[in-house]
Amino acid sequence: MRKKFPSVKFEVDPQTLAHPTLAFLRGYWDDKRRGRTMPARTDIKASELKEHLPWIVMVDVLPGLADFRYRLIGTLVTEYFRTDATGKTVSQAWAEQGEEGVEGNLAVFRQVAESRRPFFLYGESDWNTIGLEEFQCLYLPLSDDGENVNVILHAFVFDRRAVLLARQIARDKQVKYLSVSRHPADGD
Repeated sequence: MRKKFPSVKFEVDPQTLAHPTLAFLRGYWDDKRRGRTMPARTDIKASELKEHLPWIVMVDVLPGLADFRYRLIGTLVTEYFRTDATGKTVSQAWAEQGEEGVEGNLAVFRQVAESRRPFFLYGESDWNTIGLEEFQCLYLPLSDDGENVNVILHAFVFDRRAVLLARQIARDKQVKYLSVSRHPADGD
């Protein structure tokens, strides 16, 4: 994964997380385990996550870890990606980013499902082909049988103010460039 995404760093089984949503979710997941390796999907209650739902993603693990299907995507996550991939597989959702984008994302979900451990991922804007801003993610495995991961509870967070400002600046630069490049004096 490092070779494909050099600006992305990861940590297996993180104990300290600075972002309040990630810290809450890690503690919540630990509490719901009740001595088990991981909690079950039925242990997770939306009403207990209400404050954090805009940052949360739930992904179903498909047979053989061949792919994963987005079951739920929080509103702030859809705002960041500028699309809602609910109901799509990871392969479908990332197809426009090419094989490297698809395989990079599948690799993360597979790592979580195979290791059955929490996974913290963070990076800078050049981590993929769409040039997104800095982010942090926490992936938490869930298992209905206590052995096989069937759902991954995932939180994707970012500095919303900074992202919106960066995007506004980029739009302004593009509008300025287009208006200069299409100046009537150019004979268009």
